[in-house]
Amino acid sequence: MTEQFVRKMEEGVKPLGIQLSEKQLEQFYDYFQFLVEKNKVMNLTAITEEDAVITKHFCDSLCLVKGFSDIEKTVSLIDVGTGAGFPGIPLKIAFPHLKVTLLDSLNKRVRFLEEVCERLDLENVTCVHARAEDGGRNKDLREKIDLCVSRAVANLSSLSEYCMPFVKVGGYFIPYKSGDIEEELAQAKKAVAILGGEIENVIGFELPGGEGSRSLIKIKKMKPISAKYPRKAGLPGKKPLGTKKA
Repeated sequence: MTEQFVRKMEEGVKPLGIQLSEKQLEQFYDYFQFLVEKNKVMNLTAITEEDAVITKHFCDSLCLVKGFSDIEKTVSLIDVGTGAGFPGIPLKIAFPHLKVTLLDSLNKRVRFLEEVCERLDLENVTCVHARAEDGGRNKDLREKIDLCVSRAVANLSSLSEYCMPFVKVGGYFIPYKSGDIEEELAQAKKAVAILGGEIENVIGFELPGGEGSRSLIKIKKMKPISAKYPRKAGLPGKKPLGTKKA
């Protein structure tokens, strides 16, 4: 672990009110190195330069605390469409008490995530190979999770149908969004309501070093979801709820 890496990480998490131990910093460094190494043989991320990984992957993932102050009280978290493990693994490293589920539809990414968890000695992490529509009907996951997060690239109506089935009543779904989201938000309100949710707050902020804007949409699960949802695989993306296509 280099001094430069430690300095950059500490600078990145300081505005978030997060303090990382030496062990946690080592875990982040090992994660970075393994990510870059594995990325040479499989497509995990277009971002591999150290400073960019710290800012755009690690610190961006941890920015959840800007919109969710109850992370210390949260027990279970699921990251839907986790890809290379963002934001789920950085959140697990920073908040080791969390019981984390990492869900992805590509098996080779799930195997990578399992290797990461083993290398970093992360406990209480379950890696699941499934499409979100299928995972949302799994009785062990459906409406069992305190907090669902996702950085997946999908419109908010579709993403809500992928994610809301996992969230228990009283829990939260918080997607990470970039750019202008006003139109997307307006279009998704009906879908969120159909799925038993309510948009409670939207928190906008800038990433460190002028690396772009980000929004966290805080959606609370108000009532149980209808047995109709999620619809079969492919439909939430092709025919988003609350639109004329649905």
